Amino acid sequence: MFMGLSATTGGLAAANGEAWGTAGVFLVIVLVVALLVIGLFLLQFIGLWIRSIASRAGIGMIDLIGMRLRKVDARVIVGTKIMNVQAGLEVSARDLESHYLAGGNPVKVVRALIMADRANIELDFKTAAAIDLAGRDVQEAVQTSVLPKVIDVPAPESGKTTIDAVAKDGIQLKAKARVTVRANLGRLVGGATEETIIARVGEGIVTTIGSAKSYKDVLENPDSISKRVLEKGLDAGSAFEILSIDIADVDVGDNIGARLQADQAEANKRMFQAEAEQRRAAAAAREQEMRALIEENRAKVVLAEAEIPLAIAEAFRRGNLGIMDYYRLRNLQADTSMRDNIARSTDPPKKSPEGGA
Repeated sequence: MFMGLSATTGGLAAANGEAWGTAGVFLVIVLVVALLVIGLFLLQFIGLWIRSIASRAGIGMIDLIGMRLRKVDARVIVGTKIMNVQAGLEVSARDLESHYLAGGNPVKVVRALIMADRANIELDFKTAAAIDLAGRDVQEAVQTSVLPKVIDVPAPESGKTTIDAVAKDGIQLKAKARVTVRANLGRLVGGATEETIIARVGEGIVTTIGSAKSYKDVLENPDSISKRVLEKGLDAGSAFEILSIDIADVDVGDNIGARLQADQAEANKRMFQAEAEQRRAAAAAREQEMRALIEENRAKVVLAEAEIPLAIAEAFRRGNLGIMDYYRLRNLQADTSMRDNIARSTDPPKKSPEGGA
């Protein structure tokens, strides 16, 4: 009996040992797979981590994993941080990461900071980041601050080749200017752009030429234009500082004053012609009215003459007019008619309006 019980106990122990062995193998396999997955996941950060350690950038493995989770390109941050450390600047990885998440370009910002530091230009990370986020090229801004930029007035892309203005004597002048500007990093965010500088300088040129008494004064002293334009402080509120304004060329254009006078004379001529035509039409209308009035009066005369025979007949009936009186009246009329005919035959012939007889 005891021998059967011990055999049964030994079989159970053997079965339990086999079960624990299978479970151990499974756990080892799971652990190996997990380590492989973790290793493969960390493998992509090993190179960046080693670069960070070698350059003393101060970005650890946990920071790299956090960047991956926050969908930040760790290669950009590590490379920028290494550039920053090598240049001796103090910009934290957190600032670079926040600028990247805001849609900026940390590489351009750090390069601009390095350029400004080498050129002894005061520029901090916040200002550079604000310039970059404003859509401006911060590297170009620093370059323009170090190496001044020349702007043509008018701008070639505008389609105009000269700034045209008219002096007080009516002569047109065509000018070209070149403006040398330097970027003002403090006003770059929110400051006026190159288009504003071009517009202001063009307005200053037009005002200066327009206030000149004669075009000869401008031709003799073209630098007077640049002096008066600079005195107006055209770079106020802009992202640039105007260093100089040089008049590249001044040409004489048309005589605008004479052209305007000719146009005014032509307009006056047309106005006077219109007034004369109006008076002629009024006179013609008046003439027609007078002719109609004459015909009306003639009709009245005819009507009045038609009543004479009636009046004579009435005088006969009443006895106020005798037959001898009537014949004397007729004789007078015949004598008057004869005298009129004689007078008409002795008068010199009248000339017609065309010059004929």
